[in-house]
Amino acid sequence: MQAVRKMVAEHSLRPESEQVRLEVERYRFLKRRWQGVAADGTEFDFDLESRLKTGCVIYQTDAADYVIVQKTEPVYQIATPTMELAALVGWKIGNLHFPVQIVDGFLRVTVHPIVKGMIEREEWPHEELNVVFQPLRLPPEVAAAVANPTPETKP
Repeated sequence: MQAVRKMVAEHSLRPESEQVRLEVERYRFLKRRWQGVAADGTEFDFDLESRLKTGCVIYQTDAADYVIVQKTEPVYQIATPTMELAALVGWKIGNLHFPVQIVDGFLRVTVHPIVKGMIEREEWPHEELNVVFQPLRLPPEVAAAVANPTPETKP
């Protein structure tokens, strides 16, 4: 079993034929300690110093780079052709506390019956896709302020 503490490189410079993939679900990128198995059967034990990114190299041999890749997952992609609609969709989905990803002209959100019900009630144009979902993350200082409001930050 190969121990991984941090990424070797942000991306591989080798051709795809010299890359061995280790595909994982999105939640793995949030964990510090876990184990995984690459496509060729090589086992890895992760005890990370910092978060990994999809596409990064986690291990190298003379013959190959081992690259961690996030699996796709089903999402609703809601068309938001105007800033007003984007703000409205973001606000309503945000009130449900679901993670969202903003892409040019669209907002992506995880597939869930509650979200589907809102999309249908509001008649928002949308489609269901399988993509690498990378929701927004709050900067640490914002997350801390939300979790522990001070008199200055309370509404």
